[in-house]
Amino acid sequence: MTATAAGSLVQSVDWLAIAPPAIAAAVGLIVLVADLFVRDTRKTVLAWISVAGLAAACLALLPLLDGDRATFCLTTDADVCSYTADHFTLVIQFLVLAGALLTALLSISPLKDKELPEGEFWFLLLSSAAGAALLPASRDLATLVVALEVASLPAFALVGLKRGDRRSSESALKFFLSSVTATAVTLLGVSFVYAATGTLHLTEIATQLTEVDGQLQTLARVGVALTLVGFAFKTAAVPFHFWVPDTYIGAPLPVAAYLSVVGKAVGFTGLILVTVVAFPSYADVWGPALAVLAALTMTVGNVAALRQSATRAYSAVRLLAWSSVGQAGFLLVPIAAAGYADTAADTEKAIGATVAYALMYAAVNLGAFAVAALVARTRPLNRLSDYRGLYATRPLTALALGFFLLSLAGLPPGVIGLFAKVTVFSAAVDAGLGWLAVVMAANVVIALVYYLQWTAVLFRAPEGVTRGAEAREGEAERRRHAAAPAPLTVAIALTAVLGIVLSGAPQLVLRFSATVLF
Repeated sequence: MTATAAGSLVQSVDWLAIAPPAIAAAVGLIVLVADLFVRDTRKTVLAWISVAGLAAACLALLPLLDGDRATFCLTTDADVCSYTADHFTLVIQFLVLAGALLTALLSISPLKDKELPEGEFWFLLLSSAAGAALLPASRDLATLVVALEVASLPAFALVGLKRGDRRSSESALKFFLSSVTATAVTLLGVSFVYAATGTLHLTEIATQLTEVDGQLQTLARVGVALTLVGFAFKTAAVPFHFWVPDTYIGAPLPVAAYLSVVGKAVGFTGLILVTVVAFPSYADVWGPALAVLAALTMTVGNVAALRQSATRAYSAVRLLAWSSVGQAGFLLVPIAAAGYADTAADTEKAIGATVAYALMYAAVNLGAFAVAALVARTRPLNRLSDYRGLYATRPLTALALGFFLLSLAGLPPGVIGLFAKVTVFSAAVDAGLGWLAVVMAANVVIALVYYLQWTAVLFRAPEGVTRGAEAREGEAERRRHAAAPAPLTVAIALTAVLGIVLSGAPQLVLRFSATVLF
């Protein structure tokens, strides 16, 4: 082999571009090794190493803001790369790494109370976060699937990490089986697409799909359909949503919060990349299909959330789980609208609406789970009725949860939620999906009912308690539980402050989420 030929095979890696996922992965390995040498009484140091690592991964995004960077490119065509750090990538990486950081803060107290094995937990969380950060930068199907599995496989173990807990084991098994099915379907679809086009790079697939030989047309169509079905599983779209409620209930609450935000972001990011970047020539197929899925998903999720009984065990977490299914329907709407776009600018505007909604949802939903984790410390069954009178014992916590719920409902003072919903409505109307906008309006009304019911419970007097007794009991409860764990308090405060700031300047979200995918 000549020196020239050998040189053409050498890849120069842009380490700055890959720094965010690389830092998360490296810190995960450090924690795994350190766990072997740290005494049980000093395991908390692993938590703070993990928090510092995730914070460093977030900070590693700052040097990338000056422009698009790419690496692992074809030696024959420098414009075709497997890893691209463009604006879309950075926004999603910020979402997933910040979500993982807040999850880490939620997890410190349960781990300190010895509810979960610490070394394994932090390694799995960091590994999953690394895969989630890699996925939005993936620009070929092989890297996309690998990133998806790196994000998903540790999540299975996180769900089942409660040793000796039957509910946790069953949830992990259900999550595992559904996700493995999705992966198998996705891989079959990817193999068909590769057979029909001869390439795995997304931009090259987009070009080759318009030139597929007539004998391979059916293979290409089936491959596209199977790939989309696989990602529909990952987004928990109806009818692929059945694993969500039981998984959230059986998982540790911080893990459920992680799945509701980071897990969902992973699925939707993959769906955006394969539809808008790889399969634009099939927009007339996936556009209507995703519109129907969006309508079904939001309706099923919101109706199921509305039917939750306040006295049923884990009804608060179950409601958040069904609510996340309903919110997934709203997130699907702009992606479906992108299938009806006439220009690249219209497509980018639609995808920007999904990203904006995801950012809003991530902040307030993590806040709601943080409050649920705080309440679960004294009320482990986490029923909706357990939140009755929360304002009397923890006024600031009750106000924060009320703000989070109103933001999810799209009501003031949660202006950021209203802004996000209006953005999604606008995307549907601009795409000519008037019927879908009507379905969305009906679902907003349904969601208002259960969000407002939960909010009202926070400010009611506890059942069977007189005013004088309520005051005495509230004071006693306040003294007994005044010292909430600092990391948990920080997580609630951060999400509340973020929601309030964005409600005061909601235009920042849309400006920040403006995407460049082409």
